[in-house]
Amino acid sequence: MEETVKSKKSVFREACLKRLKRASRHGIRHKDKKVLKKLYLLIKEEKASSVMLYLPLANEVNIYPLIRHLRQEKLKLYVPFMEGKSFRLVKYRYPLRTKRFGIKEPKRSKQYRKKQIDIAVVPIVGMDAAYRRVGFGKGMYDRFFEKEIKNIKKVVFVARELCFSKEIVTDHYDVKADLVIVP
Repeated sequence: MEETVKSKKSVFREACLKRLKRASRHGIRHKDKKVLKKLYLLIKEEKASSVMLYLPLANEVNIYPLIRHLRQEKLKLYVPFMEGKSFRLVKYRYPLRTKRFGIKEPKRSKQYRKKQIDIAVVPIVGMDAAYRRVGFGKGMYDRFFEKEIKNIKKVVFVARELCFSKEIVTDHYDVKADLVIVP
């Protein structure tokens, strides 16, 4: 009996999460620093002025140093603000608070994004042969991008380690990358 896309994706996700957990113990700072350097160079090369970032979970690339640096350079930074089963983008501001799933977000940021996003930086658990994202399985990024992809010039996946499936395990609606940055 052939596995369904959903079960293939679930099996792949679990394998990637185990791999990320193991990899996260070895040289995290060094790997994150390499990713941040490449990401910063891309942002400069693209002359991006508005960037969608994320507030990292434990096994995601820690982009806080990049956020601090880009804020000093006065770029417009936006991060997810959870609403139901999806999110909207809000300006990055302090203080941060922790919500469900351990996700941090600005406590008082009510300002919405009104314009185009030059680069959207998206954390991944894994990626398949169609260059589509496998995340934690909640579908929040998929629902967001389904509505907003027309306003986003470039989607960049980041990970400490690339977990790649040679076969397609994602669905057509999963977020697709223009570029992937790993150490």
